Amino acid sequence: MNWIANPYRPGAGHMPLHVAGREPEQVEFRKLLGQEVILSNAVVTGMRGVGKTVLLERFREIAVEAGWLWVGTDLSEATSLSEERIAARLITDLALATARFVVSSRQTLSKIGFGSISSRREQTLDYELLTRVYEGAPGLPSDKLKQVLVLAAEVVEPRGIVFAYDEAQNLSDHAAAKEYPLALLLDVFQSIQRREVRFMLVLSGLPMLFSRLVDSRTYAERMFRVLQLERLDEASSREAIVRPPEVTRSPVRFDAAAVAAIVEASRGYPYFIQFICHEAFDMIVQEPGGRLVVPARDIIRKLDHDFFVARWSRATDRQRELLLLAARLEREEVEEFTTAELVDASRAGPGKPFSSSGLTQMLAARPARAAQQGCWRSSRALRRPNAGRRIPRC
Repeated sequence: MNWIANPYRPGAGHMPLHVAGREPEQVEFRKLLGQEVILSNAVVTGMRGVGKTVLLERFREIAVEAGWLWVGTDLSEATSLSEERIAARLITDLALATARFVVSSRQTLSKIGFGSISSRREQTLDYELLTRVYEGAPGLPSDKLKQVLVLAAEVVEPRGIVFAYDEAQNLSDHAAAKEYPLALLLDVFQSIQRREVRFMLVLSGLPMLFSRLVDSRTYAERMFRVLQLERLDEASSREAIVRPPEVTRSPVRFDAAAVAAIVEASRGYPYFIQFICHEAFDMIVQEPGGRLVVPARDIIRKLDHDFFVARWSRATDRQRELLLLAARLEREEVEEFTTAELVDASRAGPGKPFSSSGLTQMLAARPARAAQQGCWRSSRALRRPNAGRRIPRC
């Protein structure tokens, strides 16, 4: 058999050839783009592997088709160290969208403190000019940034700009250092949106993201529409498996039994679907006759190693006991469980039982949250709960 291109893409945020099962979120995002005055921004949240980054890329396509400009990137923890750093991030990203727009009138230049520039000379709203406006504006970093954004809005009008940031759970305030970059971000966008500036904020990240936003500014819960990504249902999972070979007109297709096996093994996680299909496809094209029973167990073992082992290795022995305990809770008809159920299960099993207070503290600890960002073996996970709240499975 000649070489055949693999139509599946299990990379980190790589756009699949077909996005399945996210139509409601796309409809909701189109509604947000239709706002004359930006009253709601968007938070895309969910566990690792549910397709947040892919959906964000699809949102970019929708926004550009609707006439919006789109800027953004992944947010690192370094970006969140200070207010100046988050301001620099925003200005850098904004410049990519505005550098082709000309600011040439003497009136506009005078307003931002450059009245000496000849009106005959074209001045684009590039990074250099945006930085000069920021540095020349009075006040705190938030005041400076507001002036930059308001100027940019006047220049690009009537078009709006979407500021989209992935991995936004890395944003946080640092009271000990008197640095509040997350609060600055929320304050700036809430302020300019009240002035009817058509700049929208889209943040994507792990489930702790929205609670961090609300902890930073209580009005954040009124600023955002939360789009919670869950696993794909069976029909959408099948669509994600079947459609990529059709798009590429590949001569190799999974038969009905293979599709059913992949649906079962992936448990509806878009990344798992891409990973399992990619591995199985490579095996099939190397098999004489192009037919092969999908070795789901072997592929899952490789997935465990590639996707989970780094986080599992960072967990303590006690945290591993907790994750295994949660994975062994057999309640297929219910997609969540409580801390009390975990405590009861730990008392019934071997080993030292968990107390309710100890369990809550462990779930809130940073190393535990890192382990929770992936589901180990059973494709289930914990979210950071309050003691009385239910913990969803993934």
